[in-house]
Parts: sequence; C-alpha cells; structure tokens
Amino acid sequence: MKQQKLSAVENSFNQLVETLLDKQQEGEQFTVKLNSEYSQFTRFNHAKVRQTGTVSDGWLELTCMQNQRSNFRLIPFTGNWETDWKLARQAWQQLQEELPLQPLDPYLVLPSGNNTSREVYIGNLLAEEAVIPAILELVQELDFTGIYAGGVVIRAYADSSGQKHWFATDSFTLDYSIFTNEQQAVKDTFAGSNWQQETYAAKIEEAKKQLKLLSLPVKKLPRGNYKTYFAAAAVADLLSMLSWGGVSEADLQQGNSALAALSRQEKVLSPLVNLKENFHRGSVPRFNEWGEIAAPELPIITKGILVNTLVNSRTAKEYQKTANGANSTESLRSPELGPGNLARDRILTSLDTGLYVSNLHYLNWSDRPTGRITGMTRYACFWVEAGQIVAPIENLRFDESLYRFWGENLLDFTNFQEFIPEVGTYQARQLGGSIVPGMLVEDFTYTL
Repeated sequence: MKQQKLSAVENSFNQLVETLLDKQQEGEQFTVKLNSEYSQFTRFNHAKVRQTGTVSDGWLELTCMQNQRSNFRLIPFTGNWETDWKLARQAWQQLQEELPLQPLDPYLVLPSGNNTSREVYIGNLLAEEAVIPAILELVQELDFTGIYAGGVVIRAYADSSGQKHWFATDSFTLDYSIFTNEQQAVKDTFAGSNWQQETYAAKIEEAKKQLKLLSLPVKKLPRGNYKTYFAAAAVADLLSMLSWGGVSEADLQQGNSALAALSRQEKVLSPLVNLKENFHRGSVPRFNEWGEIAAPELPIITKGILVNTLVNSRTAKEYQKTANGANSTESLRSPELGPGNLARDRILTSLDTGLYVSNLHYLNWSDRPTGRITGMTRYACFWVEAGQIVAPIENLRFDESLYRFWGENLLDFTNFQEFIPEVGTYQARQLGGSIVPGMLVEDFTYTL
C-alpha cells in the first residue's frame, strides 16, 4: 500500500510539472518544490504507549517569476492527480494575477540549467505493528519517555528550465530519555535507515550504566574553568551554531559571522579542526531550493583554516561570488567534523579530573563577533576525579568562545565519530544530521 501511495505521489508530481510546462506563458518562469512523507509516530511515557498512528502528508510550494518579480503559494499535495491539479491551477491563477503587484527583486535567482537526479534509498525499517514491542521489550522496568518517527520522506524539485530532482529515503529516529526516581535523566537518540535491535539494546544497556551513576549524590560545582570532555551529542550542538551566523557567506559579507576573525586570519583554530559538508551518507538531498546540486564533499575548515563558506546563488549574485550549491539559509545540511586520536577507553583517564558532558541545551550566541557561545549542561553530566566518575553534577551555564575550545584549548577529538540525527517534526520530519567525534577541552568557562 505504501509503495502504491509513493508511486502515485511521484506520478502526480511529474504530471503537474509537465502540465505547467505546457501552459507556461512567454517570459514566465516557475519552480515547484515538494515536501511529502508517510510516517509512523509513536509517543512513549513511563514505558507505555501514549499516542500512536501514521501520517500521510504533503505540500507544494509553487513560485511564479516574471520581469524580476516573484510570488509563491503553499498548497496541499495528495498524490491524486485530479485533486492536485485543481489546487495547483487555482493557486497558479492567483500567482499570475498578483505577480505585477510584487516589488522588484534585484537579486532574484531565475531557473537555469538542466540538472536532473533521482535518488531513492530503501531501508529496513520496523513494520508498523513491530515498533511498539521492539522498543518496549527492553525498557519495561524503566521510566522511559520518547518518540519514534519512521517512514519515507520525499523531497522533490522541478522548474521551467527543465531541472527535475526526486529524493526519497526510508529513515527512523528514536529520541528518548530515561529518568531516575529523583528525576535525573539520561538522553540519547537512535536513528538510521536500518533498524538493528542489537544496536538499540546496546544503547539501552549503556543508559542503564549511566542511570546507576546518576543515583550517586549530586555535586554542586562553583563557577570557574574546568577541563571538560564533550560527548558527540554535545559537540553536535556546538557545531550547529555555525549554521546561525557562522559558515554563511552572506553573514560574513554583512558583518554577522562568528567566523569573520578566522576569515580575516586575525584568529586561528587548532589544526585538529577539520569540517566539511559530506553528502555521501545520502541522508539529505544534494539539490537546493534552486535545483542546484552541491558537490559530494565541500571542505569548510581544513586544519583550522577557513577554506570555504557556504554560498548560494542569491548571495553570489549580490556579492559577486561563486555559488557552491548552498541552500537559501546557507546552513550546514550534512556536516562532518573530522576525528582525532583519543581512543574510547582513554577518555576518562585523559580527562583525569574535570567534567564529562553528555548533552547541552539553550545554546545561543552571547557575543557573535568573538564567537562566544552560551548554553547549559543537561542530562547525565558528571564530575570525574582521577579518571573515575564520582558524581553527577547540577546543571551549569557556560559562556565560551569557539576560538578557545576549537583553538588553543582543544586537546583532542576522539578517533571515532557518531551520527547525531535531526529529530525535529515541526511541520514535517527533518532529514539528516551531523557526523561528529567527542572532544576533550581544557580550561572551559562555566559562569553559573
């Protein structure tokens, strides 16, 4: 049934594009973008099912362009041709009527080229009826809370120049927390395209070990500077800040980038820092909102030096730069932070005395020009002495510059990496995630 539905969606999309091409008027150009999914959502609380069901959803963004003006509409998309064309035809007529009233856009990016692609990734997901028993059989005795989201997600693009892209992928995410009686919690995610029960079981066993450690008396630490190990999930949170006033060429040109000092070579990062966009995993489409295809890999920071920013066609047009397939927000879509040399069994001994930070939250720039980030520790964070975990800690607020923790104070990254998925479901399931190592930093600043 699902495959029939997906075929109907693709067929209806293709037919709509061909119809628009046939009805295209002289001087008129258009783009069509599709966001669709067929997903199962199951919410758990206290190791019980609180909500479960499937969602079949889709919407189109139609954009009409002419005489340096543009206008767009969002409409539902069902996969039923008659319904979809009726909605699209009405929206298209409204767009044409309103277009002359829109302001001139000197940096409007018009469709060009003839790029085409079709990528379909078939996974091995749990059957709908198997999701609940597979997840709950290992956590019955635990205070387990979380949400499972799994199924197929589709992104597609087509335009009046003949570009057309289709991307569909099977994927799942399980975002969960396990609580102690004192309401301390261990948080983790499990994600991918192939459900492996043994991998899930290993994660739950690791969580149980951390739960025992959380039962120890809590240690309150004074503000100050501490040697700190950041687990991969915490590193991914720090890395995500670069998508907000970091790696964007537009932000750099407009004076809003935290990497401006790095770009001007006024400051440097550690040669251990190697960051790139890596689309080889296939978890997100390579095409952007203009149908342009990014390179399979794009180095951004190499051995601590900024070698590329993310440049979309609109920014390139405004600032006379060369576009490299970046999306409209020039944010990281499939980032990979390179590994270092720190082995898993050496993490605590290398930390010796300091903080083990599993997760962060509430991150924000406190002073973007100097790269200062503020945030808080969260979930299963511990005080370590002589290479041994001795106590969980109360939450701490930090305020620190990336030029310090990725600069002179960076001791090492782990020699292994983890995939930290995007788990957002607002409006639609989010795709992709970050491939990151853990990292060991000295003299990290905690302010409260």
